[in-house]
Amino acid sequence: LRITDPRHDKIRIETDKGGLQSDVYRWVLSNGEFLRWWHDAQNALLWIRGNPGTGKTMLLCGVIDELSKESGALSYFFCQATDRRMNNATAVLRGLIYMLVDRQPSLLRHVQKRYEHAGRQVFEDVNAWVAVRDVFLDILRDPDLRPPCLVIDALDECQTGRPELLDLIVSCSTASRVKWIVSSRNLPDIAEKL
Repeated sequence: LRITDPRHDKIRIETDKGGLQSDVYRWVLSNGEFLRWWHDAQNALLWIRGNPGTGKTMLLCGVIDELSKESGALSYFFCQATDRRMNNATAVLRGLIYMLVDRQPSLLRHVQKRYEHAGRQVFEDVNAWVAVRDVFLDILRDPDLRPPCLVIDALDECQTGRPELLDLIVSCSTASRVKWIVSSRNLPDIAEKL
């Protein structure tokens, strides 16, 4: 299931950008919209949008650090258009699942159920999106799952399966206890859904 470890991606990104500076993200922690998202159960989706190079990724790196102190089940993924392993909807869900299972090993049973039935290919073949989505939804429905906070950076760089991923994010944010933060450029297809 593991394509990459998003924690390592975060460290690499921070290093490549010269380190994380608290003044880059601290302001958002007292922002009204952020606080409403964090404290209001009905406000499950926060969309951070902006032009390329405006600091969205570094902002999220800082927010992730802060949320990791409070959130029971924090999981995140950094989309990267230039890496085919990290620019598709299936990879995003695989990364989110990987971190959720790593932080709460009892959730592995949902992955094992599919793996034991069809083997490793179930997560890699032409129908991988369906299988991975179903595992993801099973995990989100698991009563033992600590309240999850899911972060996806650079959704605009998800080149394959973005419409399906957007639909999933929207449906999960309205019908479950999941908190989402999504960052992207302000593209019409994303704006229409979020």
